[in-house]
Amino acid sequence: MIPARPYRLLINRRHGTPGVVVLPEGGFRRARAEIESWPGHAPTPLRPLDEVAHATRVAAVHYKDEGGRFGLGSFKALGGAYAVAKLLVGELARRGVAAHATTKELEAGAHRDAARGITVTCATDGNHGRSVAWGAQRFGCRCVIFVHETVSQGRRDAIARYGAEIRVVPGTYDDAVREAARTAEREGWFVVSDTSYPGYTEIPRDVMQGYRVMAEEALDALDQPPTHAFVPGGVGGVAAAVSVQLRARHGDRVKLVVAEPEKAACLLASAEAGEAVSVPGELDTLMAGLACGEPSLLAWQELERGAAAFMAVPDASAVDCMRLLARRDPPVVAGESAVAGLAAFLLVAEDPLSRAMLGLDADSRVLVFGTEGATDPELYARLTASDD
Repeated sequence: MIPARPYRLLINRRHGTPGVVVLPEGGFRRARAEIESWPGHAPTPLRPLDEVAHATRVAAVHYKDEGGRFGLGSFKALGGAYAVAKLLVGELARRGVAAHATTKELEAGAHRDAARGITVTCATDGNHGRSVAWGAQRFGCRCVIFVHETVSQGRRDAIARYGAEIRVVPGTYDDAVREAARTAEREGWFVVSDTSYPGYTEIPRDVMQGYRVMAEEALDALDQPPTHAFVPGGVGGVAAAVSVQLRARHGDRVKLVVAEPEKAACLLASAEAGEAVSVPGELDTLMAGLACGEPSLLAWQELERGAAAFMAVPDASAVDCMRLLARRDPPVVAGESAVAGLAAFLLVAEDPLSRAMLGLDADSRVLVFGTEGATDPELYARLTASDD
């Protein structure tokens, strides 16, 4: 269905080994109840791709389409905004302003002056920053977002529309992460990040609990459990959240494949090394939301045993998949980072050895997480334009 291109596939030799509990069930229940109470909440579509299933000789392919999530265009709306809400409620209690504030009260303007004295910040490739800015605007606090220099102007503008101050950092996403942390420490701000590192895990844990809502919705919508799930990588937060939810519902019966850009495959590199490692270089990938060189600590603790395999796919295959979805009937609008998992599946589906390694056959039921829509409409239009 898409042209054959070189890719890397690594079977995880530690898959299924015991490990720590990264995302406790109680935290997920609270996150789900809160998010489902928000105005505008609705499960995003799970789209059957019957023509893809037929062409790849599997029983079913379903695509979880996050392009419409809360009007923000990606699954990130579930995590960053929830973490902002939880942080504000906790901080207002700590400051003696309100022992048990609710998000409905905050949205209505209660404790407005105290909330405005709290600043949240993060680094972003685009989507997470938009979610944090949206949450800050909804719940009444100040927001400063750090972006690295290659983040498109369209994505910067989309964040700024929610009232956030944008600061540009030379270098990569990981440089922006470090600058956000340094500035927050100096100014007394609160980092709301979807990546975690030693000494900073609780807020990223809340972000990941929000992400689990996406996976739960997908599993609820299926008549039969999937046999395989393909999900984008990045720092690993969403992949780990999906992994936790798959295991909570189906144990180790679903094979999770994590897909990354070939130029930013830090999770695959970590699996090869047997420990979390960073990948050097410019991380110059079209899949901007996945241009991450350092795994999240929490995510890696889950994925080092929860993922069945890791893949690195070329940028050209992402474009192939964007066009494939755009030209189907009805079309599916998917951004360049959304289709890493679909690209991984389509590439391995045409290779007999890779199919055998992953156990793909005529009875396989494949779940693909499409994590964003056209979050940069100008770029999307250019990439999906006909080249005939």
